[in-house]
Amino acid sequence: MPKDRILPHIILGILETSDQRITGKQITDFVQRDLGEFWQVAHSQVYPELKRMTDEGWITCHAVPGNEKEKQYEMTDKGREVLEQWLSVPNETTPQQKDVFSLKMFFIEDRDDPRVPELLTYQIEVIEKHLKHLESRKMELFAQKDYELSHYGRYIIMTRAIERNRSQLQWLQETLQNL
Repeated sequence: MPKDRILPHIILGILETSDQRITGKQITDFVQRDLGEFWQVAHSQVYPELKRMTDEGWITCHAVPGNEKEKQYEMTDKGREVLEQWLSVPNETTPQQKDVFSLKMFFIEDRDDPRVPELLTYQIEVIEKHLKHLESRKMELFAQKDYELSHYGRYIIMTRAIERNRSQLQWLQETLQNL
């Protein structure tokens, strides 16, 4: 069974939140800035997907006045229908991630291996730094209560990311202490 294409739904969601036509670069920047905490997309994936979505009638493409090479994209009614349908279907899978730290720890057989405390200590530093970044970003984005209410999905996902990192940090610290 082929995997569902997620990127088109990401692009449609970004276009839905925008109040104007936006460029492929703006879409890529949005993904890195606002979705990067939980979803990664390679720059090279965006433009072919924009072409497919244009061909499927989900978006329209417009040349930027004065710069015929640059294009701006806008969602069509068909694209809105596709997005609404996708948003309405419950997700049946658990989150999957590629976690190199966990993979390395999995393959270390001996509890007394000197790499274990080194990897744990370094990972604690990484998570602490990332947690500070997330907390700072949350304060920056949601300083105004009305922004939190009008961007509720972003707010709860940011809160989830912070809690997930706090939990991971606690687990790492406890694991290191129990060595």
